[in-house]
Amino acid sequence: MAALDRLEIAVAEKRYPARDESGAREVLRDLRLAVPRGQFLCVLGPSGCGKTTLLNIVAGLDRDFAGSVGWLGPAQAQPRIGYVFQEPRLLPWLTVIENIELVLEDGDRDPVFLDHLLEVAGLEDFRRSYPQRLSLGLARRVALVRAFAIKPDLLLMDEPFVSLDRPTAERLRGLLVRIWSERPTTVIFVTHDLGEALQLADRIVQLSASPASVVADLEVPLPREARRDRAAMERLRNDLLRDQPLFYGEGE
Repeated sequence: MAALDRLEIAVAEKRYPARDESGAREVLRDLRLAVPRGQFLCVLGPSGCGKTTLLNIVAGLDRDFAGSVGWLGPAQAQPRIGYVFQEPRLLPWLTVIENIELVLEDGDRDPVFLDHLLEVAGLEDFRRSYPQRLSLGLARRVALVRAFAIKPDLLLMDEPFVSLDRPTAERLRGLLVRIWSERPTTVIFVTHDLGEALQLADRIVQLSASPASVVADLEVPLPREARRDRAAMERLRNDLLRDQPLFYGEGE
């Protein structure tokens, strides 16, 4: 892991050019975030406000914006970035293990670590299976293992458990926390679900409607081990919505 202390995000403006009579669309404006190394940050916001655009900017996939994204740390250090998209994005002609190994360079292969990830994710019996033989839940497990396999400095997650039934989503959130706890890394996790954010995050930020900026920022006060208590989580959610009216529970 690179010796990088904090991710600094400063997007003065991001707009998409005009494609019809409606003109250009400004998506992000004066959006600033500092994310310490090892923090699990959840980003909430209305549909279409620019959450995915923000992740793409941080990943370096979108460079057409005014502002900067950088790490505090040695100038020569290059962060490894894992990205879990809304869809698993597995190549259908490759097996589970081949899809995972595709992102690894020769010097990055760690068979023991990879076998451990597959075991923790319950994928040992599926390593030679093709994606079309997997349920959506299993495919999302593969995508999660693939992201952690590169031992990322930063993990970006764009609503990775959307469209799953509640029990499957709960199992995958538990899997994510288990893997992340074993090897903590900086995470930016986009969600519409306040309950999901409270379950996972060290810190939650709320974005405004487009053009989005940060309108609320909260450290989650409940220790992670106490979040299995549904009554405690419900009290936390109710207190948050009472004291921080800018937060909302869309998706629940």
